[in-house]
Amino acid sequence: MIRLVLALATLVAPAHAATHAFCWIGSDGYRIEGTISYPDGATGILTEADITGFAITGLRGDAVLGQWTLADRTPETAWTLRFDADRLAFPMGGEPAQGTYQEWNANGFADDCGNPGFGFNGGNRAQDICVDGVFIDESGVPPATPLRISPDPSNPCGPLPMSSLSLPRRHG
Repeated sequence: MIRLVLALATLVAPAHAATHAFCWIGSDGYRIEGTISYPDGATGILTEADITGFAITGLRGDAVLGQWTLADRTPETAWTLRFDADRLAFPMGGEPAQGTYQEWNANGFADDCGNPGFGFNGGNRAQDICVDGVFIDESGVPPATPLRISPDPSNPCGPLPMSSLSLPRRHG
């Protein structure tokens, strides 16, 4: 299902677009798998105005928490994005004046992603997520934590560390 959503998001990008899959690993088993598309040949720092396709799926372990795509954007959507097309990296650190702040359907309080809804905030206190209009504090990691571009678009986060997998509890 996740890969289907990411594949569909890629199909709506223009025919001449660069598309990359990416992964964010938060705390407590939270993660995001996503895709970003922009015009082929674009260079330097790209902003939300340059992006032609974007999709994120939030997960905790194997459970899908929500999704958001550029097609879901409304005039009220919190949407700030910076992407370095030369380095294939999202500048992180949470400082708007330095171009290291990200808000993808989640404002600085990570509480405006809709219900149902999903969003990501890369602010100056932490990087964290919003699920169904609720800030998920335990998802947070330090503001400068890199988001990696995946060499394998079919599996953006690659093999997950054992610590992020949900294990069944034994009763008895």
